[in-house]
Amino acid sequence: MKKVAVGFRVHSGWSAAVVVSLEKGAPVVLRRMRLQMVKTFSYAYRQPYHTAEKMELAEAEKFVTGVRAEAEDLTCKALRALKLELKNLQWQLDGGCLLLASGSALPEFAKILASHALIHTADGELFRAAIRAACARCGVRVTTIRERELVECCAEKFSLKPAEVLRRAAELGREFGAPWTQDQKFATVGAWWALG
Repeated sequence: MKKVAVGFRVHSGWSAAVVVSLEKGAPVVLRRMRLQMVKTFSYAYRQPYHTAEKMELAEAEKFVTGVRAEAEDLTCKALRALKLELKNLQWQLDGGCLLLASGSALPEFAKILASHALIHTADGELFRAAIRAACARCGVRVTTIRERELVECCAEKFSLKPAEVLRRAAELGREFGAPWTQDQKFATVGAWWALG
């Protein structure tokens, strides 16, 4: 079976996911998907810490924990279906790459809710944590890298210039059509980097 990797670029409530293989050392996009990480795609669930900010602390923690568990379960279900689909096509989902924001550690829950800046960070980190946990449950080893370092690291790994990495990522989306935004391009580069 040919090994493939999946790249994730996370937003609140969803993630761009792109599956990549290598053909003669060059990346090939096999699948592109939008991974829904909440059942009810509303402000309350896409922005759980923003929603929790208006609740009593115990209720807020329970709500955020529930959203996190749901995001992990939905991601795991999608990954299992993807692994099965790929296996039927003789591809093995070997690993993946999860793009990180700053990567700074968050303080305790109450301190997060007291800071609007931390609330924004925590919303993103909740969905990244759900992807990491779902990958572990589904046997997909996932590597993380800060988004701002991704293109440079990929270029170094494959002995290319950063502009060439970005050009290739943009070209790979032509056959898929829209949307092929920075989300899909960076998820592609992440998967490519994970395969190297």
